Amino acid sequence: MSTVRNLTAAYTLEVETNEEKSKSLIPELPDEITELCLYRIPYPYQSQVRSVSSSWNKAISHPSFLYTKNQLSLSLPYLFVFAFHKSTAEVQWQAMDVKSGRWFVLPPMPCPKAVCPPSFACASIPHEGKLYVMGGMRSDTGYTMGTMITYRTSTNQWLVPSPMRTPRAFFSAGNINGKIIVVGGNEIDLDVELYDPEHDKWVEGAKMHSKLAKYDAVVVGRKLYITEGWTWPFVFSPREDTWQEMSDGMREGWTRMGMVMGDRIFVISEHCDCRMKVYHPDEDTWEFVDGERFPCNALMRPFAVSAVEGRIYVVSSGLNVAIGRVFEEQMGKFWVDWEVVDAPEAFHEFSPSNCLLLYA
Repeated sequence: MSTVRNLTAAYTLEVETNEEKSKSLIPELPDEITELCLYRIPYPYQSQVRSVSSSWNKAISHPSFLYTKNQLSLSLPYLFVFAFHKSTAEVQWQAMDVKSGRWFVLPPMPCPKAVCPPSFACASIPHEGKLYVMGGMRSDTGYTMGTMITYRTSTNQWLVPSPMRTPRAFFSAGNINGKIIVVGGNEIDLDVELYDPEHDKWVEGAKMHSKLAKYDAVVVGRKLYITEGWTWPFVFSPREDTWQEMSDGMREGWTRMGMVMGDRIFVISEHCDCRMKVYHPDEDTWEFVDGERFPCNALMRPFAVSAVEGRIYVVSSGLNVAIGRVFEEQMGKFWVDWEVVDAPEAFHEFSPSNCLLLYA
C-alpha cells in the first residue's frame, strides 16, 4: 500500500510540474526574458506569434502588453489610413511605418461593402494601439448605421463592441481622457454620446441644441474643437461637459485641415498656396508658420491629416504622404520643412478618407 501511495504521489507531482511548465511562455526560460523578446517583435507580426501557444496568445492579447511596451519605449508610431478606391468605392485600411516608409494592409473591416467612406467618424487611443470606426451610411440604401468597430494593433484584429445609441453619419469624434465622444451628424437633433472603452458602454453627453454636421475637429487636452461643415463657420467647443461658441479669431482663421502637436493647433489651408498656420490662444490670432510651403503642387486632393512627435503627416490622393517637420524657433515662432513620400503603385487608385497615428 505504501508503494502505491508513493507512486501516486510521484505521478501527481510530475503532472503538476508539467502543467506548471506548460503555463510558462518558454519552458526553462524565465517569463520576464520571454516577454522582453515578445515586446521587440515589430508590428504587425506580433499577431502572428499568437498562434504559437495559448500562453503567448494570452500575453500579447492582454491590455497591459502595449502599455508595458510603451513604458519600455519599444512602441513606434504608425500612420493608419482609411481609404477608398476611386472607381469601386471599396474601403480599405493601410498602415505605414513612419520610420521606414513600409506599408501594411489591415484585415478587412467588418462592415457592408456598399458604404460612403466620408460618412464614418474615426478616433483612436494612440498609446493603447486602439482604433475606433463609428457610424456611417450605406451607399446602396442610404441607411444610416450606428455601428462601432474597433481595431487593436497588438492582435491585428477587428472587434464589434456595443453600437452607438443613435445611428449617425457625417459627424465628428474624438478621444478625451480615454473616452470617445461623438458629436453631430446629418440627422436632426442628434444627442452627443460618450463611449467608455473599459466598460463597453455608451452614455448621453451634454446637448448642443443645434444641428451640426462635421467639417473638422481636433482635441486639445480635455477640449474638443469642432467646425461646422454645411453652414460654415458655425462652430462650437465643449468644456467641462458643456458647449460654448469658439472665439472670433479662432473661428475666422480655421480654414480646414486642423491638427494638434502638444497644446498647439495648426491648420493647413485648402485655399491658395495651402500655407500652414498656428493658433495663439492668448491673442486669439493665427500666424503663418515660417519655412517651406506645403507641397500642394505635388499632391492631389482629397487630403487627410494627423500629427505626432513634431511631425505632420498629410495623406493625399494615391496615398502619397507629405511629412512636415515642425521646429519651434522661439516662443510662439515655428518653422516647417517638407518631404513627400510616394506610396506603392498598388495604392494609386485609392483616396484617403481619414488618417490617425497609433503606437504599435
